[in-house]
Amino acid sequence: MSSTPTMFPTFLYRDAKAAIRLLKEGFGFTEIAVYEGEGGLIEHAELAYGNGAVMLGSKGRAGQFAQLMADAGPTSVYIVVTDADAHHKRAEEFGVEILMPPTDQEHGSRDYMARDHEGNVWCFGTYVPGALAG
Repeated sequence: MSSTPTMFPTFLYRDAKAAIRLLKEGFGFTEIAVYEGEGGLIEHAELAYGNGAVMLGSKGRAGQFAQLMADAGPTSVYIVVTDADAHHKRAEEFGVEILMPPTDQEHGSRDYMARDHEGNVWCFGTYVPGALAG
């Protein structure tokens, strides 16, 4: 499998700037691109973690995607980390709401769950899905 991601979870936030700050400072994402439009709205942003990335923007923008997602509720995403405890510590120190502390799972993973400021649940763990491990 190529190291180039082929799946990009995409989020729209009421406060996209706060989301970018949380992803970078709380979860350790790297900013790839941020395009700000009129009135300070984030038209498009890309942030990477490992060989994956998420895209996000501000709610309330024009365009079909923004209109279709206007009433979308929270979602969840799972991200593989090498050290769930260290990652958790960083998030906790930033003030992220922790839903479940690092916990050993029956399937061999160690993971934790957190919620961002708009209700999305972020799961971080050591489990690598089997289809991607080989």
